[in-house]
Amino acid sequence: MLIEAGIEDAAALALVHDDDEINIRSALAARRLNPQVRLVIRLYNRKLGQHLEALLDQAAAVAVPALDTSAIDTSTTVLSDADTAAPALAATAVAGTSKVVRAGGLLLRAAERNPPGSGQVADPGLCTLALLSSTTNDPAGAEGSDSSGQDGPRLLPDDASAAAATGRGTVVLETVSYAGPASSQGRSGGRGVPLGTLFSRRLRWSFAGIAGAVLALAVLSWLITGVRPLEATYTTLLDLFGINDPAIGKPADRQILQLLAGVAGLLLLPVVLAAVLEALGTFRTASALRRPPRGLSDHVVLLGLGKVGSRVLVRLRELGIPVVCVEEDPEARGVALARALRVPTVLGDVTQEGVLEAAKINRAQALLALTSSDTTNLEAALYARSVVPGLRVALRLYDDDFATAVYRTLRAAHPGALTRSRSVSTLSAPAFAVAMMGRQILGAIPVERKVLLVAAIEVAGHPRLEGRTVAEVFRPGAWRVIALDTANPDDRTADLPDAPLDSDQDRPAGLVWDLHPGYVLNARDRVIVAATRRGLAELLGRGSSSWEPRTDL
Repeated sequence: MLIEAGIEDAAALALVHDDDEINIRSALAARRLNPQVRLVIRLYNRKLGQHLEALLDQAAAVAVPALDTSAIDTSTTVLSDADTAAPALAATAVAGTSKVVRAGGLLLRAAERNPPGSGQVADPGLCTLALLSSTTNDPAGAEGSDSSGQDGPRLLPDDASAAAATGRGTVVLETVSYAGPASSQGRSGGRGVPLGTLFSRRLRWSFAGIAGAVLALAVLSWLITGVRPLEATYTTLLDLFGINDPAIGKPADRQILQLLAGVAGLLLLPVVLAAVLEALGTFRTASALRRPPRGLSDHVVLLGLGKVGSRVLVRLRELGIPVVCVEEDPEARGVALARALRVPTVLGDVTQEGVLEAAKINRAQALLALTSSDTTNLEAALYARSVVPGLRVALRLYDDDFATAVYRTLRAAHPGALTRSRSVSTLSAPAFAVAMMGRQILGAIPVERKVLLVAAIEVAGHPRLEGRTVAEVFRPGAWRVIALDTANPDDRTADLPDAPLDSDQDRPAGLVWDLHPGYVLNARDRVIVAATRRGLAELLGRGSSSWEPRTDL
């Protein structure tokens, strides 16, 4: 099949089959047939993907040792549609929460801001990435459906257009911070049981009461008998556990104290037994799925713990959002993750009555339906809306036309509630397409039903970048330089680490985010750009354009 498709002369090959094994076998065969082909592989297993990238790149280097890598890109890129779409889906579920793009060791936060009030000036952040649709607040308007007119979202506007577009929300690049390596599962405490949950509050109060009684008896024994406090405490404990000699022939007060200590010992026995049984039960359920707490509220109900749902669960946990999961299959791949993260999970068919109620849907802030069935997601959303009309709802729908129709209808029926429809393939496809061009895609920023790509591009030898100022390079609606990597090309790493200022040079070493418009790009630089899919293809010379540098700035 690969030979029939012309793999021997191909420049790039994308393997996007649902089965990881098929993609791996095809990639190995393609590398053998054409060592110079650029490979983009869809793979769910991230650790396996890292090893596969190294293996296939090494195979290309061995097969063609004299290959000029500066002229021909033979790289292998392993992507996961779930990883690519998870940040957008998680951000969709939480209105007002910053969209997050993880660029190696950095977090790029793009915030969605409402239109400023009368007399107020909008804060552009580090830069304005997009103007939201003018129909955002229109119940019958389609979310970003008009991609060519003025009503749809406008990506990468210039400063004048952003200032003139009053009454429209914006998406701005807000902050950039160092995040360190991403956690594979985002565990928070592992599988251990917190000491506070080992014994119930009533049991802890019972122990405190008995301890107070023993202390009081010891003090009384000390005051009445006149022995040392340590000896009085020791005698009281012996009486308590019933292992002291009877106080026959002793004074009456000593006999009364012994009787009281014996009674306290009788009270201690059932408390100790209850503590043992409760501890055993706690340890037994430590590895089991948690049930939603009785007083839980303002959480996100996540339907589906498959490939996409598992990734979104990790993102929500990283953002500190309380989550309750609902999954029909107890053997689903995300159930073990939810158990390890101690996330409350309800096992059951979401279309059955009572399942969403068990997930506390009536007190939730959002519903995120991510099962693999469009009809199941829609049915769950409609039922949830019948329970809570103002619930924020985000649905995973495969067909884009169907998603638009659902969005329009739900917005018209519930104008006061936020509705979003998302397609995983729509969110992840641009990253796969641009990766075939051989450039590293750092992430994607969702803007309604569109996507902005964040990519790293070398300036050296690029006619549209080298020797131009940042202002001249900027093309509204297509691409914009948002950061600059001025580090020595030999010292650069793929994860784009942040770096302090270099005191020996006139410019900082590493990444510079607040760029001066007059800075001239040179061959040493690598730029981080935000671009549309078409704009990035055009910037990389994959499309025709009559673009010329801007001279009006």
